Amino acid sequence: MVASSSESNSNLTALNRRSFLHTTAAIGATAAFSPIISANSPKKDDINVAILGAGAQGQTLLNACLKMGKNAGVKFKAVCDIWKDNNLKRVSGQLRAYKSYGHTGTAYTDYQEMLDKEKDLDAVIIATPDFWHSRHTIACLNKGLHVYCEKEMANTLQDAREMVLASRKTKKLLQIGHQRRSNPRYIFAYEKLIQEAKLLNRITTINGQWNRSRNACVDLELNPKMAGIDEKTLNKYGFDSMKQFLNWRWYKGKGGGPIVDLGSHQIDIYRWFLGGRPISVMASGGIDYWTEHQWYDNVIAIYEFQTPSGRVRASYQTLTTNSNGGYHEVFMGDQGTLDISEAGSRGSLFREIAVDEEKWDPWVKKGYITKSGGKMKGQEGIQDVRGSIPAAQYDLSVTMDKPYHQPHLENFFEAIRGQATLNCPGEMGYETAVMVLKVNQAVEAGKKLTFKPEDFEIAG
Repeated sequence: MVASSSESNSNLTALNRRSFLHTTAAIGATAAFSPIISANSPKKDDINVAILGAGAQGQTLLNACLKMGKNAGVKFKAVCDIWKDNNLKRVSGQLRAYKSYGHTGTAYTDYQEMLDKEKDLDAVIIATPDFWHSRHTIACLNKGLHVYCEKEMANTLQDAREMVLASRKTKKLLQIGHQRRSNPRYIFAYEKLIQEAKLLNRITTINGQWNRSRNACVDLELNPKMAGIDEKTLNKYGFDSMKQFLNWRWYKGKGGGPIVDLGSHQIDIYRWFLGGRPISVMASGGIDYWTEHQWYDNVIAIYEFQTPSGRVRASYQTLTTNSNGGYHEVFMGDQGTLDISEAGSRGSLFREIAVDEEKWDPWVKKGYITKSGGKMKGQEGIQDVRGSIPAAQYDLSVTMDKPYHQPHLENFFEAIRGQATLNCPGEMGYETAVMVLKVNQAVEAGKKLTFKPEDFEIAG
């Protein structure tokens, strides 16, 4: 639920269903958003769904859907996963336990079999390893199903491009799982604080990070008491071993390492809030600690954006040996700073001392922000004459008490019903993939790489 002041509450109610007009223009209204037409649905607005990939992320998405409640009109009819004795058994059993909600959870290990046998499906949620996303998505779209696909949408831009083209051809929805795009706090920060109130004024710098502790990054191992996947099945689906299956994100050709797995979420917000594409990126990283891995365990990247107001430099780092600071994004303007995170523990603005307090007071009265009385951390007690007087702190008036992925899934289902437009359609996910996959290339090249406008375009 969204909590805010009484005046802004009515505005916020519509935020989850806000139409991003530039998205519609990019895709074409007919191809991008089609209402559900399913003669097989027991009720007009019911959506029959399958989940493809029932590991940790698939479980997270399923739980978010179940949180929507019995009357959400979302009915899970099938689940598919190649780990029959663990993922598949667990999630299928969970769905059967929720049969009063209309779920059946028929279990499959082969996605083609599922698509051939399940005749009443309207949509599929895909949470398989990245290197399967394109094949799974295109197969589902070609079966006439709408698709919610986890990010990163693909390991290669060619695969990502083919996903978008398949969505256009079939006229079925393709939502990419950049869930911050549907988070009411991020929508509010962008639309109300940056665009309407212009509290940051000209954004000049962005900093972001996702730091994780060493313990959080140790390779997963198969429990000796648990049955793994047989070698034949592993090989059939592109894995050399159970170790590779469990830790696929670290393997080239399977995932893209932490900068893709984690950084993609936040780098996507850079582009959104700036309203433009980067012109270059340079990066440094390496296999510095986890020496058995194939992907870089820490990366620091610097993007350059050219905006109508001027040049913006945006840094981002992902670290796998220390969790200090967790994950967040900081947007710094010449009049204020926004410090925000998907985690609810961060959500503040800081007014530069040179900006009169009266300039921000109208937005306090409108309920957009609240005075907290705090100051920017790390600036207390500055004595050096070259230092700056601490900025005054304000807090966002919007909170979210839903699971992180729930609003994005709700947006997907509302779009299927024709009641909303997608917050992150395939074209939008493709542009982020262009940005993020380039970071690993920049690390390997050891030099600044440039982006051309045509890099972001999808012909066809």
